[in-house]
Amino acid sequence: EVKRKSLFFGLLGLFIFFGILLGSIAWVSSIKSKKTIISLGNKIGVIEVRGVIANSKPILNTLDEYRKNSSIKGILLRIESPGGGVGPSQEIYREVVRVSKTKPVLASLGGIAASGGYYIAAGAKKIVANPGTLTGSIGVIINFGNFTELFKKIGYKPITIKSGKFKDIGNPGREMKPEEKEYLEKLVKNVHEQFVNDVAKGRKLPVEKVKNIADGRIFTGQQAKELGLVDELGNFQDAVKELAKMAKIKGEPKLVYPTPKRRGVIDILFDSEVKEWVREQFEGYLMPLRYQFILPNVND
Repeated sequence: EVKRKSLFFGLLGLFIFFGILLGSIAWVSSIKSKKTIISLGNKIGVIEVRGVIANSKPILNTLDEYRKNSSIKGILLRIESPGGGVGPSQEIYREVVRVSKTKPVLASLGGIAASGGYYIAAGAKKIVANPGTLTGSIGVIINFGNFTELFKKIGYKPITIKSGKFKDIGNPGREMKPEEKEYLEKLVKNVHEQFVNDVAKGRKLPVEKVKNIADGRIFTGQQAKELGLVDELGNFQDAVKELAKMAKIKGEPKLVYPTPKRRGVIDILFDSEVKEWVREQFEGYLMPLRYQFILPNVND
């Protein structure tokens, strides 16, 4: 009888102990979950735009992902680019404008955010640049090589069969005709007007004011602020703090970056600088019409 009572009270005590333990775990978990919920609302999604703008799809996908993610309260575009293709730059600009209607988007300009790089920034609600950032370069460029003299020396004679007189425009094996040059000038003018209009719309500036400075020249961040192309001067951390205010985030915001893609053979064989150079040369060939500032090899 005594053994039975001892066993009963022993099991009862063990049951009470585990009950208290489980209750404590549940209480602690509920507190942690509340903290997690609070922290989930403190997120800022960061998108880095680096190098020549050629492929807009990864940036568009990330913008859409951040837009749908309710825990991300604001999006920060970190731009370090001299520009790039007309189409990709416009696609990203359009998506930035669209996303800005649902949550704040801020552009942080690094060392250079010119031409297509600035085009993208113009779609954001606010732009923060360093005083020495190279930006602006609102213009369009198209260039073709002329290898006629080289071909003569090596005895190469290209033969072209085309369906229309403009089909082989820019053919490096012959001189460009006056009517072809005139046609390309009209094309460049049209694309340039699109750039000017979008900057004026995004920055809420008169079109004429933008036209007066849209001759391809670059500006420092400080000059750009005076012209209304930039809102504030500051670095990346200043941009994060400003976006946190815009998104009404309380406390320290958590920065979220896209999941890094798998490294390919090129990434393994070459370092980042060599890979970037190879990519720029290849993409430059495929995109003759560009919103891009050609940066000279000048170091401070």
